[in-house]
Amino acid sequence: MTTPLPQDALDPAPDLRTSDLASEPVFLMARASSLASASANRALGELDLKVRHYSALSLVCSDLHPSQRDLSRYLVLDPSQIVLIVDSLERRGAVVRRTDPNDRRSKLIEPTDKGRELYRRARAAVDRCTDGTMAPLSEDERATLLDLLQRVALS
Repeated sequence: MTTPLPQDALDPAPDLRTSDLASEPVFLMARASSLASASANRALGELDLKVRHYSALSLVCSDLHPSQRDLSRYLVLDPSQIVLIVDSLERRGAVVRRTDPNDRRSKLIEPTDKGRELYRRARAAVDRCTDGTMAPLSEDERATLLDLLQRVALS
């Protein structure tokens, strides 16, 4: 279990805007990711989920039909971390593991009806959280940011 960030860690540090880091995209993406993840984890907490569980469940509920190995690659997580995430979702009855008919060594992760409902509720919580995180941006800026992030993260 991770320790939540103290509230003052989420407030912008006035001197940070004048630092060299304020012009470094990698730092800014990491900070934005940390702030957004902390906010999403708070929103998902009501469902006893974390961002990593939500991300895995989202992929499992998609048309991708991922294996555990796929989840590791998609989420850029170590396979041992994926095992723990899938174990947790499986214990909750949200997913099941099935042997891949094309590769018996591989396990496909499939959502259950309970998992689809959990994802629907989690998606609503994340959407509310995203609205708050993106509040400083106009609709056009949000669309531009999404496009830029997709180009960086999905290329």
